[in-house]
Amino acid sequence: MTIRVRGRSVPGVTMTSMNKLLLLPLALLASAASAQKVSAQSIIVNPTEPDLQVKVWTDRDATGEKTPGYAVGDHIRIYTSVNQDAYVYLFNVNPDGSINQILPNRFANGANFVKANTVKQFPDAKDKFTFDIVGANGLNKVLALASKTELNLDQISSFKSGEPFATVTVRGEQKLAQALSIVVKEVRQDAWVTDTAAYRTVQGRAGFTPLPQARSGVRSTWKATFSSDRNLKQVNEFYTGQLAQQGFEVSTTTTTRGRVVSRYETQDGGAATLTVVQSKPGAYVVTVVREL
Repeated sequence: MTIRVRGRSVPGVTMTSMNKLLLLPLALLASAASAQKVSAQSIIVNPTEPDLQVKVWTDRDATGEKTPGYAVGDHIRIYTSVNQDAYVYLFNVNPDGSINQILPNRFANGANFVKANTVKQFPDAKDKFTFDIVGANGLNKVLALASKTELNLDQISSFKSGEPFATVTVRGEQKLAQALSIVVKEVRQDAWVTDTAAYRTVQGRAGFTPLPQARSGVRSTWKATFSSDRNLKQVNEFYTGQLAQQGFEVSTTTTTRGRVVSRYETQDGGAATLTVVQSKPGAYVVTVVREL
């Protein structure tokens, strides 16, 4: 799983911009048994109930208590709020155990100081990208940690040169909870708190056929025919995301009635052409020609 920013990749969720493509597949922790809370308090239990409160939720469940479903290709927004001024840290736990740090990030609207009784959303309304569901089915988890004082996350995450999202070094929800319990060890125990939101990724409505990997040094043609309730643009965006995971950056896109043709390049000279044809409402033919 990667974020793709103009040909560079870092671990991450999927976001699409008019000017740039960031790939951050959001298929977080797959746990068929339950949607138990991920929490540093599971490692260090506060002796008193913190007066600070944080809440995290998605755009399909304002309560944060349910587990809404998102199909591949859906846009998603994550929201968080606090009852007091606080620094809020958001993390995704992925199916393979890797973890993405959503907040703070290096985008203009990625600051993580949240005023009391206000709502912080990701992506922000001013951000010129969307947060898209890509990846396998499963239960996804987002952890929000709020602290009255700013935390130093250097021991568990770091920003690589030029990358917008921090790379998290620990893996798995238990390791994340343990690492965060160490981070907050010097903070008064009534001055920090956590919350978790869950949702499921499902194949359901999208019906996209995933794009297989291409072999290096070989020119290949891949074709798929399928039905979907998504529009032409959404189908094109999905396969643009699939290609971005393989190192291809979009260079040109031409749209005509019922057809979108996009061309891509890689940093080391590879090329690809994606053609999406809508033969009739809900019916698509996708062709990808790649050469690495």
